[in-house]
Amino acid sequence: MTEQRTGALAGLRVVDFGQYLAGPLLSVLLADAGADVVRVDPPTGPRWRHPANAMLQRGKRSIALDLREDGDRDIARRLVERADIVVENFRPGVMDRLGLGAHSALAATPRLLYCSLPGFGADDPRHDLPAWEGVVSAAAGLYLYPGCTPANLIGDRSGEPIYSAIPLASSYAAFIAAHSIVAGLIARERTGAGQRIEVPLFDACFELIGSSVMQSDGPRAAAPPMVGAPPQLARYRCGDGRWLELCLFQDTHLRWFAETFLPPEYIEDGMADAGRMFTDPALQQRAFQRYSELFATRSARDWEIAINEESGASAALCQTSEEWLTIDEHARDSGAVIELDDPEYGHTAQAGFPIRMSGTPPTVGFPRRPLDADRTEILTELDTPISAPAAAPAAVDPVPPLAGIRVLDVAQVLAGPTISRILAEYGADVIKIHSFIDRQLAMHLYTNSGKRSIMLDLKTPDGMAVFNRLSDGIDVFTQNFTRGVADRIGLGEATLRERNPELIYTSISAFGYEGYRGGWRGREQLGQGPTGMQLRLGDEEPVMAPYPYNDYGSGNLAAYATMLALYHRIRGGAGQNVQSSLCHSATFLQIPYMVAHAGRTWDEPSGQTAKGWGPFDRLYQGADRWFYLCAPDGLDSIAELAGNTETELAEHFRTRPAQDWVDLLNAAGVGAHVLTDQPDLMDDEVVRARGLSIEREHRGFGRARMAGPSQRLSVTPPRPTRPVGPPGSDTRAVLDEFGFDSADLIARDVARDGLPQYTTFVGMFR
Repeated sequence: MTEQRTGALAGLRVVDFGQYLAGPLLSVLLADAGADVVRVDPPTGPRWRHPANAMLQRGKRSIALDLREDGDRDIARRLVERADIVVENFRPGVMDRLGLGAHSALAATPRLLYCSLPGFGADDPRHDLPAWEGVVSAAAGLYLYPGCTPANLIGDRSGEPIYSAIPLASSYAAFIAAHSIVAGLIARERTGAGQRIEVPLFDACFELIGSSVMQSDGPRAAAPPMVGAPPQLARYRCGDGRWLELCLFQDTHLRWFAETFLPPEYIEDGMADAGRMFTDPALQQRAFQRYSELFATRSARDWEIAINEESGASAALCQTSEEWLTIDEHARDSGAVIELDDPEYGHTAQAGFPIRMSGTPPTVGFPRRPLDADRTEILTELDTPISAPAAAPAAVDPVPPLAGIRVLDVAQVLAGPTISRILAEYGADVIKIHSFIDRQLAMHLYTNSGKRSIMLDLKTPDGMAVFNRLSDGIDVFTQNFTRGVADRIGLGEATLRERNPELIYTSISAFGYEGYRGGWRGREQLGQGPTGMQLRLGDEEPVMAPYPYNDYGSGNLAAYATMLALYHRIRGGAGQNVQSSLCHSATFLQIPYMVAHAGRTWDEPSGQTAKGWGPFDRLYQGADRWFYLCAPDGLDSIAELAGNTETELAEHFRTRPAQDWVDLLNAAGVGAHVLTDQPDLMDDEVVRARGLSIEREHRGFGRARMAGPSQRLSVTPPRPTRPVGPPGSDTRAVLDEFGFDSADLIARDVARDGLPQYTTFVGMFR
């Protein structure tokens, strides 16, 4: 199976010891980017027997090794000696006991990047806990309660927590580890040294919940005026019985929709008035009824196309993951879904590529290989002598991987700003340009952390003159305009590339720029709807997941693509265009359910009453609170629980406090953890000690607590970035640095040195 691979990681060797989801998902991202990945499985095959393996193991060569046997361990050591990257996701200490740990591997191969994805970190007191997905999710407070919304993640604590079958902890760990590895590769180009990378699943959850756990001592904001449920942000059953997610978030979108589809008397009644639609309960009731009657006149797909194409407003079909995979044309046209023949399942539709790269596009080298199919070839390669490894540098260079990289960011809200926030954590110099009319700044302190913030009117010639000088010599430009908008306002790729031929031009969108949805506007819920997330959470009626799963997911994936492009450029390649989208992120966050084949059963837990997968893998209620139990081998080793049915276990667990049960189960080697409340998470001693909860002073604002970086690189660790001030707080300093008369530009309102309304957006996270 040896063949010439293409892609940004072509020429690199990866040894993948990963099992289940996080490790294999990371290594398939590397394989699709061109790396030669050798997967190492036990002789009995992967520990997780699941259709997802058709996707997770594609593009990887296979060898079966019993790491308990001396001979096979020796083969594994020789594989590691020839590798650029090692991936493993065992509990801390397991690989050390096998003689394959990071310390010994790096001693033998100083250029190696050794990446571990344990459930809990090596210095976390819970590092020995069997950290199954449900256990980690409970520890991080990912299970929500009825009534949770993006504006209220507390919900109704008198109700029962809701289980989610989406493996968020594993997926986010894989995304973060992917850009951590590329950061390590970039650093290695400068120093010649490898390093150890650790991305615990628990820590990775903080990338998802980072803004929702932010707390502040800043001015208390008045709550946004809203009464009841706005009908313009809701789901409606259409004439074919399917559901449509209506997302008229902006005032202008509500007006466009009303003027296109509503009779004049409805508009006169206030249904184009966003202020009233948010605050008038009687109008809301009438609007819900009228919308319901309107949408019942056509199919959901007809409405989806009509709303986006005819009015320019936003809506998306809600469908199952199976439908996304098998019948949605856009999924294939955008590359989110591909077709591939698998040796076990035959023809499959499966998750495609979560990123787009114009110069080094991801590709599948070949379908999944049968177990041990490449043993002879791999062993023959091991017989080929290798040159002596370069000696480890006498002194470690602590310079951040992206030191010297300049980034210009004009993206708004969550997904786009997340890209450059991550680049800043790796050392890039980021200038953030805010528009005068940007009012979606509730997460500014988190999403724009580490950036220099300026306010500039790019609609004026003088504003564009400033932009042009700022953009001279930049390495990366990030934006999330709707397709075509950047070109119309002079910020398109072709225009910027004339000034910077080696530019990495990074874009975030809702649906990708290809396919029939490619030119549509969108927000988080519109990435959830078509890909199956909402119907999985709501079952018969879709429910929006309140976390911005796809905003932060696509931000991390686009950061990974950007860093791949930078690495490719460092090795002699050209600049290129890279992209990710909310729908692409949603596809990769649902990997267990993103392989369709003939006869597949879609039986994952779903709906608002789901508690887990079965009696030994689910949420249970103790006498005082809930906890998660995962015991794949059952509970027969615990006398008082042996032989209990699911109903009997539920009754038994209610007799004692949850922590008592968790202590008993953990002592017996069973994975369990109390369900943590997020408001308490940031005060947890372990969380604070590990730098996952950081508290800093912000200029013009006060102290704020937020999530810190979750990835750990032993040589060039990401560190908490410079606290950002209010939007525009760096305008004068940046303009003066680039030779402009800041006082003149501010006086003529070409630039501003702050957003007076900013205090209306902060203080929401107390």
